[in-house]
Amino acid sequence: MPMSPVIAIHLSAALCALALGPVALWARRGHKAGQPATQHPRLHRAAGYAWVTLMLMTAISAVFIRDFSLPNIAGYTPIHILVPVVFGSLFMAFRALFQRDIDRHRGWMRSLYGFACIGSGVFTLLPNRYLGQLVWGQWLGLV
Repeated sequence: MPMSPVIAIHLSAALCALALGPVALWARRGHKAGQPATQHPRLHRAAGYAWVTLMLMTAISAVFIRDFSLPNIAGYTPIHILVPVVFGSLFMAFRALFQRDIDRHRGWMRSLYGFACIGSGVFTLLPNRYLGQLVWGQWLGLV
């Protein structure tokens, strides 16, 4: 599968979300017992909105990426299950935020970062995936 514009957008948005997520999570962390709180609400909000935008770009662009070489249904592979997971998790996270349930908001966002950014990143680095072939085959020459 060659690098199409949709894949380039998807990959760029996903990598930026992977890098920006920890900034948003760090900027608003609470305090631990005996230590002062480290909070940067403006940075948290700016990084958070940018991260959400990147995640939406990643999920929407994923709908247009289809792979018929892997096990699929109409070109959609098992990793595409993350598209509704992203939309649902963002909905639940913002719903919690509007209800002022910050702990639940934090939980949804941490889970979404873990599953959608870290988990899918590991899955995409498998040797039979496009990015895995680039990293392990072309760049490192291992496969």
